[in-house]
Amino acid sequence: MVDLIAATFVVGGIVLLFSGAVLSVYGVGLVGAVVGGGLAYLVGPASLPIVGLEGTAATAAAIPVGALVGIVATYMLLSLAISVIGFVIGGYVGMVAIAPTLGETGIAVYGVGAAVGIGTALLASFMSKTAMVLVTSFVGAALTSQTITPDEFATAKEEVTIDPLLFDPAAPLLLGLFALGVLSQFGLFKLGYVTGLVARLPGARRLRDRGEESGS
Repeated sequence: MVDLIAATFVVGGIVLLFSGAVLSVYGVGLVGAVVGGGLAYLVGPASLPIVGLEGTAATAAAIPVGALVGIVATYMLLSLAISVIGFVIGGYVGMVAIAPTLGETGIAVYGVGAAVGIGTALLASFMSKTAMVLVTSFVGAALTSQTITPDEFATAKEEVTIDPLLFDPAAPLLLGLFALGVLSQFGLFKLGYVTGLVARLPGARRLRDRGEESGS
């Protein structure tokens, strides 16, 4: 079960890293699935015993349900979902960036996280494509490099703290993958066949930077 979850993390990370924003609303949906599934993994096993599911069974049931809820919420409220995803991931990036400097989590860490999250949400509200390239590249790099693994999620769930999910943002592999993801995704948007494909994907025209033409 753990190996399957770990493999899913890596595969999902690779997809997000190299094509999250190119896939337009599908990339947003995948992030929604990751966020929804991750939250379900953390809280599901604690809430599902009331319906008779515990342990591995509860985890196995919670993850796909949480992922589905994340996807549905994303498509129903796309603009809001993009901003919310920007706030969640941006806030997380802010905490990751500042926590090693302060040495421990606390009000300052959460304050920085909230500030960065608000900034990312505002960016996402009028530069959706750029924000999603940055967000999907970061999440993809963290998952692909296994900087974030199921073990960290398990520890965070058991200890009810975000500390296990905080890491050194200066890790060379993470930074390298993040840069590769950003460059690859922006590069793909310059290719004619990719922009043509994106323009034909249902819902793709709703995810673009302000001032861009629908198909660019």
